[in-house]
Amino acid sequence: MKIKGTCTRCGREFLVEQAIDSGGSCPWDGEPFNADYAVTLVNALREAEEHGNRLEQSLQQVADLAPAFRLDEGSVVGDLKVSLARMRQQVVRQG
Repeated sequence: MKIKGTCTRCGREFLVEQAIDSGGSCPWDGEPFNADYAVTLVNALREAEEHGNRLEQSLQQVADLAPAFRLDEGSVVGDLKVSLARMRQQVVRQG
């Protein structure tokens, strides 16, 4: 899973991997996404990508098995959508 983001300052897209590699800063303008919690942010982004990959692979495996049930999409992505919506509503703070 390749998670993408958009810097709210410069407006450019980036891959989470780029933000991790830059120590929690925008790979384009060099400003930190959160100066006070850069290490925590980097760790959380790394975990999101790793766990996202595992979830994606596991769901692919379940689908390949063609089980006699359907998963409720909301139960899988509902809380994810809530977290993403919270991020969209946050005010931009300069690092």
